[in-house]
Amino acid sequence: MIKMYQIVDKIEEAPNVHRLIIHEPMIAEKAQPGQFVIIMSDEKGERVPMSIASTEKNTFTIFLLELGISSAKIANLKKGDDLYCVVGPLGMPSKIENYGRVVLGGGCYGIGAIYPIAKALKEAGNHVTSILEARNKYLLYYQKELEAVSDEVYIATSDGSVGTKGHVQDVLVNLIRDDHQYDHAKFIGCTYMMMNCAHITHPYKIPTMVSLNTIMLDATGMCGCCRVTVDGDTKFACVDGPEFDGHLVNWNELMMRKKSYHEEEMISYQTGPHVCRALLEINFGENIE
Repeated sequence: MIKMYQIVDKIEEAPNVHRLIIHEPMIAEKAQPGQFVIIMSDEKGERVPMSIASTEKNTFTIFLLELGISSAKIANLKKGDDLYCVVGPLGMPSKIENYGRVVLGGGCYGIGAIYPIAKALKEAGNHVTSILEARNKYLLYYQKELEAVSDEVYIATSDGSVGTKGHVQDVLVNLIRDDHQYDHAKFIGCTYMMMNCAHITHPYKIPTMVSLNTIMLDATGMCGCCRVTVDGDTKFACVDGPEFDGHLVNWNELMMRKKSYHEEEMISYQTGPHVCRALLEINFGENIE
């Protein structure tokens, strides 16, 4: 019998990028494109927000980028293991309309995250252009799936091993300069990429939405950890977002807030569960909890 929050399948799509299919019927039934879940690996684990990439009967899929100690703990789980807790769907769904010609950009975890949005926009009658970004060709994934729901797919890699050498914003600039017209844009991925793309679309007056990957704790609007400034007003990414107008986001503030726990994250990664705990006790004379 499949238990609640069980990982029914786990695939490493690319180095450090894992596709997890999780059993949770209510989330599978209710989730809409653009929403996310909060996941805990164990009782003492950090609450980690993850974009929902797709849903099937009784299950939903996320793409996990193994980056810090908490994502590493989840990545170490195997098919058949249980997550301690899963909460969702959270956040406001992405606004889906027949805009006309839409351009989407996704990098890292954002490649999987833009898939349900691309699919929904295509079903709504839009002409969908998707731009995927990775450091090299070995880190690309889900390309065929996005090709199936997009009219055009472009690739950017930092090392130029496939597609355009550069990032999503470099492909976007080239497309606009080549007289490609867009009525709407959405970007999901690293903060720097989303900021650059919003700056590019602004002078062309292309409505641009970005999914903000802020620090989160409870993800219900109670703690205020995920607050962002949009058009001069304080918003909570967990309940007001995660999708916001990219032309109105205070990007400098957002990037500064995301650096708040970099030092603590590095320390926790060096002394995390992947390090021999007995060795730590010998070296430091402490009982590491």
